[in-house]
Amino acid sequence: MKRFALIGGTGALEVAAQAVAPGDVPSTPYGEASSPLLRWRSGDIEFCFLARHGLAGVIPPHRVNYRANVWALRDAAPDGMLGINAVGGISASACPARLVFPNQIIDYTWGREHTFNDGDLRPLQHMEFTEPFSCRLHALLIDRAAALELDYEPSGTYGVTQGPRLETRAEIDRMAGDGCDIVGMTGMPEAALAGELELDYAIIAVIVNRAAGRAPSGQGIHDEIGQFMAAGMGQVGRLLAAL
Repeated sequence: MKRFALIGGTGALEVAAQAVAPGDVPSTPYGEASSPLLRWRSGDIEFCFLARHGLAGVIPPHRVNYRANVWALRDAAPDGMLGINAVGGISASACPARLVFPNQIIDYTWGREHTFNDGDLRPLQHMEFTEPFSCRLHALLIDRAAALELDYEPSGTYGVTQGPRLETRAEIDRMAGDGCDIVGMTGMPEAALAGELELDYAIIAVIVNRAAGRAPSGQGIHDEIGQFMAAGMGQVGRLLAAL
């Protein structure tokens, strides 16, 4: 049986609706993870889900214990790890409810515990990060999404901001100039930490709103999130079932 580790935000909890939590919150050398591991099976696949912001959704993105979360999922011995990330759309093709499978990432965060190489528990490691996501998992996601005829973009650059506030129009304009297609708050340091532990890791980004300055006049970002979250996560559920 193959096993996929999943880590997602509050909106992604619906994909784990059938799950059970057989144990307590995992304890790691880097502290406690954000939630218990929720497990379920679909065909010959076992899924192991961790709620990035806690089951109650109260941990803000800059205070998530990313090291503990990634370590706990590594201990579950997965064949691959998938991040499910709600994001805003920057580029014209990044439409709400569409999925994006990013192949690049730009880190705008600061002050987060971003590495296991802290000089204490692990030796210094200069990890190559030219390609931040697993080519194998990225190709698998594209293959399954195409077979299901989902609404998706096969590639894109994910810009990761500090949060928890959303961005200004000028910040999004700057990110667009940097080449970002989508914007979120949780892709880093999660991707780099997975790389340090040599986990196959890829992201399913769910566009739930247009980024600041990109929405139609008079429509607020939170209005879009309420409108498009369920449709986007519905596509994620279909994609996971097809793995």
